[in-house]
Order: sequence, then C-alpha cells, then structure tokens
Amino acid sequence: MTEPIAELVLRTACANAIRALAMDAVQAARSGHPGMPMGMADIAEALWRHHLRHDPADPTWPDRDRFVVSNGHGSMLLYALLHLSGYALPISELQRFRQLHSLTPGHPEAGLTPGVETTTGPLGQGLANAVGMALAEKLLAAEFNRPGHTVVGHRTYVFVGDGCLMEGISHEAASLAGTWRLAKLVVFYDDNGISIDGDVQGWFTDDTPGRFEAYGWTVLRDVNGHDHRALDAAIDRAHASDRPVLVCCKTRIGQGSPNRAGTAKAHGEPLGDAEIALTRQALGWTSAPFEIPAPLRQAWNATDRGAALRADWQRRFNAYACAHPELARELARRQRPNGTVTSAATSAASSALNDATTAALAQACAQAEQQGAAVASRKASQDVLQQIGPVMPELLGGSADLTGSNLTDWAGHRALKGSGTGNHVHYGVREFGMAAVMNGVALHRGYRPFGGTFLTFSDYARNAIRMSALMRLPVVYVFTHDSIGLGEDGPTHQPVEHASSLRLIPNLDVWRPCDEAETMTAWASAVRSAQRPSALLLSRQNLPPQARSAEQVDAIQRGGYVLSDRPLARAVIVATGSEVGLAMAAQALLDAREMPVRVVSMPSTSVFDRQDRAYRQSVLMASLPRVAVEAGSSRLWAAYGCSAVLGIDRFGESAPGPELMKAYGFSAEHLAELVLDEIEREPKIERSSN
Repeated sequence: MTEPIAELVLRTACANAIRALAMDAVQAARSGHPGMPMGMADIAEALWRHHLRHDPADPTWPDRDRFVVSNGHGSMLLYALLHLSGYALPISELQRFRQLHSLTPGHPEAGLTPGVETTTGPLGQGLANAVGMALAEKLLAAEFNRPGHTVVGHRTYVFVGDGCLMEGISHEAASLAGTWRLAKLVVFYDDNGISIDGDVQGWFTDDTPGRFEAYGWTVLRDVNGHDHRALDAAIDRAHASDRPVLVCCKTRIGQGSPNRAGTAKAHGEPLGDAEIALTRQALGWTSAPFEIPAPLRQAWNATDRGAALRADWQRRFNAYACAHPELARELARRQRPNGTVTSAATSAASSALNDATTAALAQACAQAEQQGAAVASRKASQDVLQQIGPVMPELLGGSADLTGSNLTDWAGHRALKGSGTGNHVHYGVREFGMAAVMNGVALHRGYRPFGGTFLTFSDYARNAIRMSALMRLPVVYVFTHDSIGLGEDGPTHQPVEHASSLRLIPNLDVWRPCDEAETMTAWASAVRSAQRPSALLLSRQNLPPQARSAEQVDAIQRGGYVLSDRPLARAVIVATGSEVGLAMAAQALLDAREMPVRVVSMPSTSVFDRQDRAYRQSVLMASLPRVAVEAGSSRLWAAYGCSAVLGIDRFGESAPGPELMKAYGFSAEHLAELVLDEIEREPKIERSSN
C-alpha cells in the first residue's frame, strides 16, 4: 500500500529535526561528529517512531527494547532522539553538548544520561555489549516465560559503522551471536563508505554481508538508508527472522549538506556557519538553531505510547505474578540494579543477593578458615563456585576456552546451548569479546557474569575491562596462572607487568590472594560488589595456608592487614599472593637472627587504598623500613613507602616454575638478606633485570 505523501513529508521532516539538532550542537561545541547523525537520521526515525518499544518516563523499564549506538562518536543522534521522544534531557543540555558537567558528553555514558544503555566510543564494543544484552534477554525468557505468560520479550537494536566492523572485537561478538542464534538482535550497518581518513575502499574491502552470513546471521542487503518505506520493510523482515539480523543500509554521511555530504569532512568536525546555512536551505529547514516546530515535537513525543506499552506489560506481569508468584519474585529480584528498585514491576524485590547465596558465601569463608592443605588459589576459586553455583541462579560463568585451567565450572553447571538455556558459557578463544559481552549482560540485568582466562591474556580484554570500571559494572574477571610460577610455557604466557597494569585502572578491585581464606574473601567481595568490577589473580601452583585469628580473617576484606607481627619489629615485609608464604619463611629466618619483622599481606591494593589513613598507617608502620615482594613489576610499590622491592622487571623464561622462582631470586634466604640490607644500609631497589 502506498504511503500518503503527507506522511512521507512528515517523516522526512522528523528526520531533518535530528539533522538540525546534530549540526547545531556540534557547531555550538566547536567539536563533534555531525556526519553520522545526519546520515543515519532516517534509519533512526523509522526505528524510534514506528518500532522501538520504550517509555521515556521510565528509562529502566525491564522489558523495554534496548538501543545501542556502537558508533558512539555519533552521540548527537542519540541525544536528539532522547530529547525529541520525551526523556528528561532538555534542550539546554543539547546546547551544552560536550561541555563540563553536561548530560551530553562527547560519547554516550551509561548512568549519566537518561535512556543511554551503555557507554560507547571505543568502536565495536557497543556491538559486543548488545550481544550480551540479547543473550541475557534470551536466557531470561527461557528461564521465566511460561505458556500464556510472556514477561520477557524485548529486542536489542544496534547502530554500527565501518569502524565498528573493522575492529576485531566485532568478529568475536558477531560469531558468538550467530552461534547463540540471538534472533532478537537487529544491527543496522551505516554503510556510507567513509571513515576519518576518507574513502574506506583503500583499507576496508571486506564482503561484510557475506561475512555475517557465514556467522549464521540473516543479512538484508542494499537497503536504502534514506527510504522510509524500504526501512520499514527491512525492520519487518528482521523481526520475522529466527537469527540475528544485519541490515546493510546504504547511506550518505552528512546527508543534507550540499558540500560536505559523502566526504570525510562531514565525519568529525563542525560543518561551519556557512555550510549549515546552505544545509538548512537544502533541507527546507527554517527554524532557528535548537528550535523544533511544534508539529514535529508532537510527532516525535513518545510519552503516551511508552506509558501505554509499559502499562500493558505491567498488567501482564501482574497476571504472571498471580499464576507464578515464586518466579515473579525471583525475576523482580534479578532485575534490580545493584539492589535498588527502579520500576513498579520490581517493587517486591527484597535484596541484591538471595539468602541462599549469602549463606553459601558465609559458609565458604568459614570453611576456608579451617583450611589445612596447600591449594592453588585457582582451585580455591572453584571451591567457592561449588558453594555458590548451585544456589545463585543469576550466576553466569564462563571461560575463553580455558575452563579446565581457569577452573570456572562447578558441579551441576549447565553449558549454554543454542536453545538459550544454561549458566556456563564457552566463549571460545575470544577474550576481548567475552569481556565486552559480559558488560552487556551486566548492563541488561538479570545475571551476574564472570569469565576466565590466563592473566597474561587480560591484555586482549583490557579495554573492555576498562569499560567495566568506567561504567561501574559488577563483572568478575578470573585471571589464573598469575606469575612466572606457571612454568614451562615461557614468557608469552608468564605475566609480569599485568597485576600492576590492572591496578592502574580506576574503580577496578584487583585481588591477588595468598591462600584459600583470602580467595574466599576476594570472591565474596566481588559477588557483593554493587558498583565496581573485580579481577581475581589466581595461582596455578599450590599455596600454603596461613594461620589467622578471627580478627585477621575479618581484616582480609580491608585489602591489607597484619598477617604476622613481632614485638619491636625492625621492618615490614609487604607481600601478595604466592609470595606471602615466602615472606613468612623469611620472617622465620630473621627470627633466628633476632631481627623481628612484621609481615603484611595485601591481597588487594585497590581495596586497601580506600581504607582510612589511620588504618593504613597502623598496618604499614610508617616509622619502619618496608620491603615489598611480588613476582611482578616492582614500580608501583614505592607508593606504599617500600624502598626495596623483590620483583620482576623483565620477561620470564621457559622452565619449571620452582626453578624460575629460584633463578629470579624468589627465596626466603634472598628476601631475608634484602630486609637486612634495608635495615642496616641505605635503601635500594632490587629488580631482576637484564
């Protein structure tokens, strides 16, 4: 049926409202990216005005559709959509685009701007986040929906550009999405052929549609991204697919600009006053900057439709709660963002963790206090999972093809299958994709994700770990084989700088436990965490248990504490992980020489740094010389007043772990001598180096 001319004119005008706001905001800021919002405006109009299920009055309504702008440099597209649709984003915030403390930063930030689902900017990660969101939706639907009661049934839509698809993470995430048959994931590819350096034909000649078809996606080719009817038809076809869908939209970057459209000049700089005037004329846009005609505001406003959609879902949820009260309570609890109710649908929720999980954590910690045998901290980590896995239904674990080495499974776990059931994910050799997918799962809510790999491969995932910290997502990273102690695999697999590198990421809790008790506390802290991710650095080799009082056990959660003290101590040894046992052995040697020292175990410098100054000083004893020992980079320990460090500032070698430790000076005798030197002579740094 032919669409009336008046409706086509209105739809074009609605899209032009996005173009006008984008070019005005970028011009006012004197920086930004007008090309993508202007080029994708018609796609955005088709999706947001005619298909997207959302409620501007309740941006966290659980069954809303998710919308992700993976090409986040085009943030003004999203801000324009949110403002026009009726979210709490007034025009004054668009006028303050990219300014200090505005709600419209240069790239979208989750938790800052109402309606922004994830923080994007590093290209490709938004796509991977969306895969995580779609996975969470599929798992929740399989777990909670019942015949006659569909309370989880939303879609995830993504905008991506050439840059997103050039990034390697797009391959990892798209491959997983196809394997998992995430049928409610729809990706719109802004195929404009332009990136910052110009025409991408010089460096991006992939058969993108063929690539996604090979992943197992449904691909809609050569859709005119400026034709409303073609876009509507494509979206209808996408909704009918039983696979994830890539809609390849042929667009023109900077659409509407007479001299900049289709060029790299439209990508990342203001159009300029003269070109904006020409563009207004070409579009027939006569309104002043940041002014939207009343008829267009009315056409865009989604508050009434959104309220009706949410109210309909609430009625269905209420009926579901009557038919399946236990399931409804559990779903409500799982939808709470870090323990805070944000929707009428979740008002019955009572706690972030269920009682069984809380009890299991307490039992695990209590059992760890009774430890007797030496155990690798990776095995102690699995012991925690054995306790909480069966009673924590929101736990969603996995590994990047190293399950048997990371020990990230537990008895009774269910491997994720294409049918959309399971609580253990085989991510394959995709560390970056795994981390970014977990971010999407955490953003969606309903599951608490964790994933494992070797510590040295955290470098592959680092930018997604950084995004976890930036977004304050309670994701847990299990990094095993944490030092040269892993042995024969050699320097490619032996982390040296990684612990220190991860500690530099703000808001990331990094734990390197020395035994089972500290590992249990690290896991308990990570699971209870509401607004920060955790990285657990775990050993391959067995670690001896340490004796503690009840007070010392409690002190573990403060990140650093006095593990073993001596009257009239002459120095302090600060140790982490596998080197705590070494510090205790050195203390015994020094006792024999009547040189008493204090041993401080510091499983988490991140947590210790948050303690009050008085506590930190009481542990470290500022009046005494301090020596740090850790089988890794030595350079950060000066921040704790350690003037001598037994560390490693070179790469490892291939040899059995015990031999390497000895060769690199990690012996009780060597550490004791270093402490004596520090007491008796001028401070020095000892590093194993070339």
